[in-house]
Amino acid sequence: MRKIALCFLAFILLTLPSLADEGMWIPMLLKKYNIEDMQKAGFKLTAEDIYDINQASLKDAVIGLGNEGSPFHHFCTGEIVSDQGLVITNHHCSFGMIQAHSSLEHNYLRDGFWAQSMADELINPKITASILVRMEDVTDKINAGLNAGMSENERTKKVNEICRKLEAEAVKGTNLAANIKPYFNGNQYFLSVFKIFRDVRLVGAPNSAIGKFGGDTDNWTWPRHTGDFSVLRIYAGPDNEPAAISDKNVPYKPAKFFKISARGVQEGDFTMVFGYPGTTNEYLTSYAIDQIATVEDPHKIKIRTAKLDVINAAMESDELLRIKYAAKAASVANAWKKWQGEIKGLDRFNTVDNKRVLENNFNNWAKSNGKTEYIGLTDRYKALYDARKEYILAAAYASEAGLGGAEIIKFAREIEHALTNYDKFADKEQLKKSLKNYIEAFYKDYDVATDQRILTEMFKLYNNEEIGEQWIPSVVRLSPKYAKLNDYDRYAANLFKKSIFTHKDNLLKFIDNLSEKSITKIEKDPILGVATGIYTLYANKIRPELSKIESELKLLNRLWIAGLMEMQPEKTFYPDANSTLRVAYGKIAGYHATDAVYYMHYTTLKGIMEKDNPNIYDYNVPQKLRDLYKNRDFGPYTQDGEVPVCFIATNHTTGGNSGSPVLDAEGNLIGLNFDRAWEGVMSDMQYSPEICRNIAVDIRYVLFIIDKYAGAQRLIDEMVIIH
Repeated sequence: MRKIALCFLAFILLTLPSLADEGMWIPMLLKKYNIEDMQKAGFKLTAEDIYDINQASLKDAVIGLGNEGSPFHHFCTGEIVSDQGLVITNHHCSFGMIQAHSSLEHNYLRDGFWAQSMADELINPKITASILVRMEDVTDKINAGLNAGMSENERTKKVNEICRKLEAEAVKGTNLAANIKPYFNGNQYFLSVFKIFRDVRLVGAPNSAIGKFGGDTDNWTWPRHTGDFSVLRIYAGPDNEPAAISDKNVPYKPAKFFKISARGVQEGDFTMVFGYPGTTNEYLTSYAIDQIATVEDPHKIKIRTAKLDVINAAMESDELLRIKYAAKAASVANAWKKWQGEIKGLDRFNTVDNKRVLENNFNNWAKSNGKTEYIGLTDRYKALYDARKEYILAAAYASEAGLGGAEIIKFAREIEHALTNYDKFADKEQLKKSLKNYIEAFYKDYDVATDQRILTEMFKLYNNEEIGEQWIPSVVRLSPKYAKLNDYDRYAANLFKKSIFTHKDNLLKFIDNLSEKSITKIEKDPILGVATGIYTLYANKIRPELSKIESELKLLNRLWIAGLMEMQPEKTFYPDANSTLRVAYGKIAGYHATDAVYYMHYTTLKGIMEKDNPNIYDYNVPQKLRDLYKNRDFGPYTQDGEVPVCFIATNHTTGGNSGSPVLDAEGNLIGLNFDRAWEGVMSDMQYSPEICRNIAVDIRYVLFIIDKYAGAQRLIDEMVIIH
């Protein structure tokens, strides 16, 4: 009887309408689905204040940060805070830009950077800032071109064809750009039209001791004391429209910018996050989640642990290596730590078991209602995930330990790829110049000895008995020469010694004397041989099988979400994140992390001083910040006598939301989203308002650092600050 009651309770919880704190909602649909709930929670504006295509609205002050090659994939979010295109985002979002401008002579990572005037603001080639103009539901237009008899591959090809046509039509005769993305696993499609600005300049950034305070030690955790912010500016042509980078460009005049509230936050206050969340998978089945938690995540964690051990040791040994590898270490560690929290959260909230309850109820509903298209769906899922297990494990090692392990592997493949097409280049000298620039850029932040140690560790891990023999490339196994001694160190050292890719000067000389005849010599390079061996096995044996399985899963996923919606017509579903503009809303709230441990909703500068330790890199507080604290020189940026640093709320966020504006009930900026609390990072697959918290840097700490620490009064003067 108890078992039946528990199952029934789980079913009820899984079929209730989404809680206010959960969900990443489409801005154009807020009036239909969310605005009443938001206003009951304390929001004081209208749906039109958030999204409107006929007049300026909050959406016009939100930017998606991207790269020239993929402007619709927003790696971070930012917000416009002045009428001169001033943007605030996270420090970690601008980390690559800061690093690119850094050197031993001008170490902006260590010392920070603050442009004294607009003329001193630093150009960042290939960085883009997208502003949404409008959205449109194009589902009917796409479905009109499909038919039930299509295979999944035929359907995908046709959908892409229709999307490209609709995108072109939407922006014909304009300087806008359009992109269509699927929602609800392909049951719905929305078109987004953007203005994409290509002149984005670095204005200011605190030194890493503030912007990255706590480093990887505190990453994904709460309490947090990180001043994770930086300042950019969007430049436009003289006509205020997007333009290529030019000295003639001027600061962008936005249709809307955020006013800043320095009035503070209290527990229970309404909050809203407006940004570009990357990817979530809230509607995965139990089979998928079980495979993530027991196969994929554990092995990827093991591989990245070995890589980080090598990188961290190198960074501790030399300041130049710290500059070279700071961004790389942060990139490797970010997902590494998240995966660990993900496993714990999924286990804590019995996600797999809860999903199984939902699946059992789904099966019963389908059978009792004669829904033949859904009968047997979960059995098909099980069979596919059983078949997928060995391939996904092999793929994890190929990507993490092989092609994504030692940097030299990827580098060799990219050089070789360019050389393979040598005869197709009309301007051979331009090709040589491009290759030499690429080589110089690669070696600027590369250390041969460090990468050799990484390759050694990757080889050791790759020869893992859990991977089937057929999935371990022969090139990562020890030859008889080294096998007797089990000597991976000598094997890797020999590869590095003999490879042209590990000798910058030799490689540059080779490019200088490039010819169709000389290109054939590089095919025998030992490092390229390793790269080719891993890739060939992956491309010929692993990827085809995985692609076949994923194609079948794509069809099931579309059926699954359609079936859930049919089974639960009373529930308001929200689509998984897909790097399009979304609204999440909740409230400021602390939480019970574990038994007898309760975390308050905010942290202060006092906590930074309590963590201060000059002997630990992540906790070495700058002397000027110590002096400001000692002298209590806080300016108007205090609450109860202390400078607030960070706060947490129940907003549903994920990667891509980094830098997103956190807004109060009146739409004023109160903080910048930058992370999630570790106990709740499983929210990409199961959100729980009990434990899931987004972490934001308090805007008052941002203002305090800009004003009192950096002395950048000109930036403060640009903003509209409400006290």
